[in-house]
Amino acid sequence: MQAVLLAAGEGTRMRPLTVSTPKPMLPVADRPLVAHTADAVVDAGIDELVLVVGYEAEDVRAYFGSEYRGVPVEYAVQDEQLGTAHAVDCAREHLEGPFAVLNGDDLYDAPSVAALLDAGRDGPAICTYHADNPENYGVVQVADGAVTDIVEKPTDPATNLVNVGAYVFPAAARDWLDVPKSERGEHEITDVLARVIDEHRVEPVTVDRWLGCGRPWELLEANEWKLGELDRRIEGEVHESADLRGDVVVETGASVDAGVVVEGPALVREGADLGPNAYVRGATLLGADTHVGNGTEIKNSVVMAGSAVPHLSYVGDSVVGTDVNFGAGTKVANLRHDAADVKLTVKGDRVSTGRRKFGVVAGPGAKTGINTSLNPGVCLSAGARTEPGESVTRDR
Repeated sequence: MQAVLLAAGEGTRMRPLTVSTPKPMLPVADRPLVAHTADAVVDAGIDELVLVVGYEAEDVRAYFGSEYRGVPVEYAVQDEQLGTAHAVDCAREHLEGPFAVLNGDDLYDAPSVAALLDAGRDGPAICTYHADNPENYGVVQVADGAVTDIVEKPTDPATNLVNVGAYVFPAAARDWLDVPKSERGEHEITDVLARVIDEHRVEPVTVDRWLGCGRPWELLEANEWKLGELDRRIEGEVHESADLRGDVVVETGASVDAGVVVEGPALVREGADLGPNAYVRGATLLGADTHVGNGTEIKNSVVMAGSAVPHLSYVGDSVVGTDVNFGAGTKVANLRHDAADVKLTVKGDRVSTGRRKFGVVAGPGAKTGINTSLNPGVCLSAGARTEPGESVTRDR
């Protein structure tokens, strides 16, 4: 069986982190987001990967190559993002026999992916999840162990069982992908699924854990999930006075200096330089070639490759893009005084993160002046600058 992974989207809701990186290639623990799904289908015995690429496609191609973990890789190009059915249709020439389709920007627990593919060897199947707010998703109805209907974002959901964008389609569906545009102007894979439901018995496979990863706080949540699965491994250079507690990974080529305390789960990637006298706690990813310096505390955050928080700073519950530099004394506030959930700007709208604690999002190349203060929910655009001593309360 082939697995089609949808990895062509621009990821506008994840801006500014995606100004030069496709959303599926953003880091989640020790690999890109889409690689977690690729690994799950490879482990489940898939015969071939077909990656649908578009925005910044070369990043995806460079990572996966022509073979990934012994499995052949093919690429289909979606030049214009016109919906999920259109994305799969772009891969039509590669498809032979039944095929799986999974979102490249979602996380699924690996055993559930294996269960989907096992079920799909006997016929069509779909992954479902019990959601607290099913009205925001495609709601799936089941009778006698088979899917009977799927309704997009109903005002009065019949069940709390929702579609999570992972399917096995029959070979015949290859010729059903050219569906009309929906009301929102996209060619929807659920319209293909509706025909499959009409003509086949579709088995629902309930996933134990799933995360749609479309916005910066969901990228932070994805890292909390996957960092929590790491086992302790110390390969880099660690000073004898450093204190590494719990599930901490220090990769080859990373260094941890004197007086550093790291409380896992935490991942210090190759080339990262930590300390002296730094404190890292919570689920924290320090990307390749990052620098965390003297007197700095990083708590429950993602700090991407090439970024630096060198002196006397605090960064909590934040997502820091590539090649960011926080000037000495930069402080991130991650808690509102009224204890309400922190909001973040997404495509021009202030949206609740659903998190009581959330700090900032810093786009690639952003730099702060010394003694900058950043309020909860502030977003620094790619290349943004702050002045020394500035208190930043609005997006920059």
